[in-house]
Amino acid sequence: MSRTPKKQSSPLWYPTHWPSWLIVFTLYLLSLLPMSVKQRFGHRLGRFLERKLKSRSRVAHTNLSACLPELSDDARAQLVQDNFVACTRGFLESTHAWWRDMSGYCESTEIHGLEHLEEAKARNQGVLLIGAHYSIFDFALPLIACKLDKPGYMYRPNDNPVIDRMIEKGRRRHFNIRPFSKRNLPRMMKFLKEGGQVWFACDQDFGRKTELFVPFFGVEAGCITSPSYIARESGAAVLCVSHLRLPDGRYRVEFSPIQEDFGEDKDLDAATWNGFIESTIREFPDQYLWLHKRFKSRPEGAEKIY
Repeated sequence: MSRTPKKQSSPLWYPTHWPSWLIVFTLYLLSLLPMSVKQRFGHRLGRFLERKLKSRSRVAHTNLSACLPELSDDARAQLVQDNFVACTRGFLESTHAWWRDMSGYCESTEIHGLEHLEEAKARNQGVLLIGAHYSIFDFALPLIACKLDKPGYMYRPNDNPVIDRMIEKGRRRHFNIRPFSKRNLPRMMKFLKEGGQVWFACDQDFGRKTELFVPFFGVEAGCITSPSYIARESGAAVLCVSHLRLPDGRYRVEFSPIQEDFGEDKDLDAATWNGFIESTIREFPDQYLWLHKRFKSRPEGAEKIY
């Protein structure tokens, strides 16, 4: 969750929005490319962006130095490049999810821990899926939603109304998935109590909304307590979920066992999802969003990382 978008000052068809519509049209054309072409193009574009986006490259280097200090300089540099490639491929995959058919990918995705999800759904109290920002981004939503009976997700509206329309319209075309922003929290709680299942990625640094600090790879990371509040007040079963691109080009979704007593101890809750994310990253270290300033917020008296 984050700040709401600025109030729209003009209709979306006004000339001031035409540059944004040009971006949307370009992305639509990219979505028409075969997936194999998207992957090759993403590899080349990702390597190019790693050289050009120096500030984001430095952020990734800093994050990896803090979280994986055992890496050599060469290994860290290679991982930064691999991360740019993975995230660029993920963005192109997202265009596929916004406009193209996803049924084949939903059928071929490797699912781990489905029995945990089925057990959670059988309780008929709603399911809260704690996720993270892995590289396949919006492509993951239908891969997860196809295993849910009543899917929903938490989202941060984009500040650009044209881009926001593109993203949200692309997401909502799959499995009647329901969107909820931070302003829709009461509606989302009702949705959970009625048996809905909601995906919520809460692993980023929320700045002034940071409520506690919990170790992430041994580094104090700012976290929010919204997941604990949602679980406690709704009674929903809580699972962690990851979504990854495998080396052979297929995809994998993994559901953790039900996190019993989630919502009773907010520090333990944050440590639980941080631990799940850590274990996923150690398996596929290139596929986390290292480009984000995860440690921007610092505990009182702690040195800045960036």
